Amino acid sequence: MRRFKGLAMTVVMGGVIAVAAGCGSDDAKTSGSEGKGSSQLQGEVITDGSSTVFPIMEAVAEEYMSAQPDVKVSVGSSGTGGGFKKFIAGETDLSNASRPVKEEESAMLDDKGIKYTELKLAFDGISIVVNKDNDFIDSLTVEELQKLWIDNGKVKKWSDIRPEWPKEEIKFYSPGTDSGTYDYFNEVILEEKPMVENATLSEDDNVLVQGVEGDKNAIGFFGFAYYAENKDKLKIISIDNGKGAVEPTHETIKSGEYAPLSRPLYTYVANKSVAEKEQVADYTQFVIENAGELSEEVGYISLPEEEYQKDLDKLKELKK
Repeated sequence: MRRFKGLAMTVVMGGVIAVAAGCGSDDAKTSGSEGKGSSQLQGEVITDGSSTVFPIMEAVAEEYMSAQPDVKVSVGSSGTGGGFKKFIAGETDLSNASRPVKEEESAMLDDKGIKYTELKLAFDGISIVVNKDNDFIDSLTVEELQKLWIDNGKVKKWSDIRPEWPKEEIKFYSPGTDSGTYDYFNEVILEEKPMVENATLSEDDNVLVQGVEGDKNAIGFFGFAYYAENKDKLKIISIDNGKGAVEPTHETIKSGEYAPLSRPLYTYVANKSVAEKEQVADYTQFVIENAGELSEEVGYISLPEEEYQKDLDKLKELKK
């Protein structure tokens, strides 16, 4: 599996370009312009947004710059909400998201005159994890997840969830409030009720990994790729949504059996950037053509091929 870095902001430029140029995968498809025999492109492509989507887009950027080394692609991970703020401000060409754009965000984009196109990248399953030394939890029901994570004004112990569990205070680790993963969890598990006040929040999923890894009474959640990358350090928890406990795996996420925590991942591209910047149009095509393969490589689940074809058809219309 490809190693990836959960940084607050990674700009894939300079020395990284040289590395990418030397080690790009032969399996990745050639960029759109090169495939037509065109000259090398120049300029920059600016992306930001979801830390969950970050590993996919980091991998795509590295592969793209091996084909187009004169294009500088920056990949930020300020969270889905943070990414949309920059998208609305006109600071980015693509905004990566682990949830669909909200109505209020869409309205602000409309007010700014920014037209955009939604593109699906892959499937993810939000993974609930505990410390590797936790020997009493194997599965949780959705109701128990709610009992754990919804604030009741009290310090929670494991024994509050099941009496036979230890009388030890639980330590919580959650994506930050700018995260689409937080938003999704808030909607489908918390049902918009407040999260426990003592949760440690971070937009950097690696901080959450380290927090759970370092405390035997910790529990946390984040995208499946971050669990897959750290499975030797963490213990995954199966979730029972009323039909028996289901562990998040490639198969159960793709089928939707891992419910209600399976979801698609997105990127949103500014139509104007595609129309006016040849390198953005070329890069976006490269994203769509390679998202399936590179999503699998970093630990997510590819979409059916027809979904990527739909995105390519959308992009073709934007180029007209």
